[in-house]
This record gives sequence, structure tokens and C-alpha cells, in this order.
Amino acid sequence: MFTAVVYVLTSGCAWRFLPESFGVSPATAHRRFTAWSEAGLWRRLHRAMLDELGARGELDWTSAIVDAASVRAKRGAR
Repeated sequence: MFTAVVYVLTSGCAWRFLPESFGVSPATAHRRFTAWSEAGLWRRLHRAMLDELGARGELDWTSAIVDAASVRAKRGAR
């Protein structure tokens, strides 16, 4: 199930086109994704990965990308 959801998220594939080889229906995979999102799973996984990489000294913060959709624009246009 997890692999199917990650496949859709990383490939850009529409849920309805999820390959049968994952062994889960697109609707079930989408429901699980929604439940995991509401439970905060993705945020917790991201934090765990950052903590693990940081503990190993494998994070490089010399450059970063900021998603404009999550940063308030000063004097933003309407």
C-alpha cells in the first residue's frame, strides 16, 4: 500500500491509472493516502528523515528551496 501511494505521489500518475501490479485498487490507495495525510503521517516521516540524516551529518543546508505557495508574499497582488 505504501509503495503504491508513494508511486502516485512521485510519478505524477493519476490515482485512476495506478498499475494493477501494486495489488491495490486506486480507490483504496487514495483513501489510505487521505487517511495518512489527515493523521499527519507525511509530516512525521519528513521530520524523522531530517532527524536521521542530521544525526548522521548528511544534511547540507547550504542551499534550500522555498515553495512560494507556503510563504506569505509581502504586498502580494490580489
